[in-house]
Amino acid sequence: MKNKTIPDIFRIANSFCGHQPRQTFFIDVTIQQIFKKLTTIRKVPATLLAIFLLCHFTIKAQTNTGAELSSPLLYFVSDTQQPMMVEKLVLKSNNNKKATADIFTTILREKPQSLYMLGDVVSLGFANHKWKKVDVFLDSCRNQGTAVCGLLGNHEVMGRRAKGEKNFQKRFPTNVRTGYISITDSVAVVLLNSNFNTLSGQDMAKQQAWYKSTLVSLDTNNAVKAVIVACHHAPFTNSKIVGCSNKVQQYFVADYILSKKAQLFITGHAHAFEHFKIQGKSFLVIGGGGGLHQPLKTGKNDLSDLAIDYKPMFHYLSVKRVAANLLITSHFLKPNFTGFDTGLSFNTNLKDENIAKLDADIQKGSAN
Repeated sequence: MKNKTIPDIFRIANSFCGHQPRQTFFIDVTIQQIFKKLTTIRKVPATLLAIFLLCHFTIKAQTNTGAELSSPLLYFVSDTQQPMMVEKLVLKSNNNKKATADIFTTILREKPQSLYMLGDVVSLGFANHKWKKVDVFLDSCRNQGTAVCGLLGNHEVMGRRAKGEKNFQKRFPTNVRTGYISITDSVAVVLLNSNFNTLSGQDMAKQQAWYKSTLVSLDTNNAVKAVIVACHHAPFTNSKIVGCSNKVQQYFVADYILSKKAQLFITGHAHAFEHFKIQGKSFLVIGGGGGLHQPLKTGKNDLSDLAIDYKPMFHYLSVKRVAANLLITSHFLKPNFTGFDTGLSFNTNLKDENIAKLDADIQKGSAN
């Protein structure tokens, strides 16, 4: 067998790095893979080579991805409310409160720079006791440096609307009921109120005008690289329980489609994970924060769901800026409640066929 030299070692290290997705913080190489390669190297002691290769992997991961690796994570979660008794008459429960607690614990451990809670944070916004565990979570997030934003869901305004909104505003003081914006790492998140039945005609007109002008302004703002639009009610869903929101389609979708920088529209309300592509733009439904899972329609005449084979019961979303694009990853709670795993992931700059190829390459690299 031909002896290996230092250039050969670099080639081997590069071959490992070449199989990894760009979002990886450190190249994930197992000891078994390393020593499989070491068997082809004769001139340098195996221990030295192992140290060299591991160092090279780390350096390559840090230098090749450049600014992308320093880009902080934005987390999104929706529908963390406790199941209500009336809901349990229709839908099946599955340790839902534990699932929410596990999501909260994981988010605290992973310490994202920003967290966005997309409505139905609690089951009844006006009931003070429903906020106790959420309060502990929110305080812990902020104490460790995670900025938290929220938007109103239907459960926050259910029953005693005024008190529900007051309780919500106390927990999310940056919230503006006619829309507001939060920017993290050059990613602007536009948060909208889709509880149209609680808005006056004047408020609806105010939000609409602000939304349109904001998207236009962001498109010309050089400091903003990407835009995400979020509200609670899903414009598109196959849920058998809640259905599509025609008013969100009417008031919010068209401007999102027209925006040059808007790459993702995220909602909850439907307790499922769904991914739709409308006129080339992505719409995600991420209502997996702990509410009762909702069945989905799967008929030929229903919406084409790009995540048809990915239907976790409980999940949250992370978003990372990669240059001017977004890397979106859904993290799901394992069915046996032993922790979270990475589920569906895609880059807004990749075509669907490239995503499939990337997934295949990752699987191939894991098998080697």
